[in-house]
Amino acid sequence: MSVAKRIELAPGYEISRVIRGGWQLAGGHGPVDRERAVQDLIAFADEGITTFDCADIYTGVEEIIGEFRTAYGNKRGAEALSRIRVHTKCVPDLDKLERLTRSDLRATIDRSRKRLGVERLDLVQFHWWDYARGDWLQAASWLREFQNEGHINLLGGTNFDTGHVSAMFDAGIRLASMQVQYSLLDRRPEKHMAALAAREGFSFLCYGTVAGGFLSDKWIGKPDPRSEFENRSLVKYYLVIEDLGGWDLLQSLLSTLRTVADRHDTDIATVASAAVLARAHVAAAIVGARNADHLAGNVAISNLSLTQEDLAEIESVLGGARELDGDVYALERDRNGRHGAIMKYNLNKEEA
Repeated sequence: MSVAKRIELAPGYEISRVIRGGWQLAGGHGPVDRERAVQDLIAFADEGITTFDCADIYTGVEEIIGEFRTAYGNKRGAEALSRIRVHTKCVPDLDKLERLTRSDLRATIDRSRKRLGVERLDLVQFHWWDYARGDWLQAASWLREFQNEGHINLLGGTNFDTGHVSAMFDAGIRLASMQVQYSLLDRRPEKHMAALAAREGFSFLCYGTVAGGFLSDKWIGKPDPRSEFENRSLVKYYLVIEDLGGWDLLQSLLSTLRTVADRHDTDIATVASAAVLARAHVAAAIVGARNADHLAGNVAISNLSLTQEDLAEIESVLGGARELDGDVYALERDRNGRHGAIMKYNLNKEEA
């Protein structure tokens, strides 16, 4: 098996170009065997996927990754452990934004440090649900203070739009990355934020590169499922498909991706994610996984080099697609709209 490729996200700070996502290990996605989960994370790290994504709102996940770090250090040694990167998120609850204090935010950071078993967090990705509630820029400034105090290595963001990212840089808050929803179906980061990334020197960490699984062999040739979905993630991406052009457009794209995949002896999902990795300013793709069953395919993403012919064929299908409205995450921020109505906004769990 080939080893996942790496990239420098900031000077002296390397990550794997494929990041193992942690949200599927949260308790809300079904029973989690913690011992099995730790062994699966070790398997990912052994194959070069040494960067892991989690959040304070992913119930139980920071603790699982903390257990993994301890087990991995014991099994593989200090040098191997030094290559592990854990990216967490700081996501204050919607109903607490107006009364958020510096001590509240510091307690959140300290809780993540305790859960992960580290003195300094590798990367904290900041998210704010509603710009009109509370003082998001003050909160970002507090995070910068915690960074200056040595509790955080790098700062990043999650789902901020271009104007608010620009405002943080103007305030002297330098971000190493912005985590964004980015796929062949959702290319909103290309509208405005890519130009800002070029100017300020930050990178994209991309989730949703397979659109909740719609960009996979599972859906090729299948009839439009309309509303019969087993989870909220599928509903979320189905709305994107509808806005973009509908089920027939998706099927045309899947057919083209299958042709490209055949050339490279791989699958549709790998091609879809590799196509995002080939976009400007993209450092890594975040893959969701409950276990290591698809590890070989995940590693293959960073090692697949698509040709200009491949990319041109994909672009030809998407040329007739409609453009999604708004900037990054604008549709999801509208809590009265159909994209925002399915979101959950108060997910932090207090711990003693």
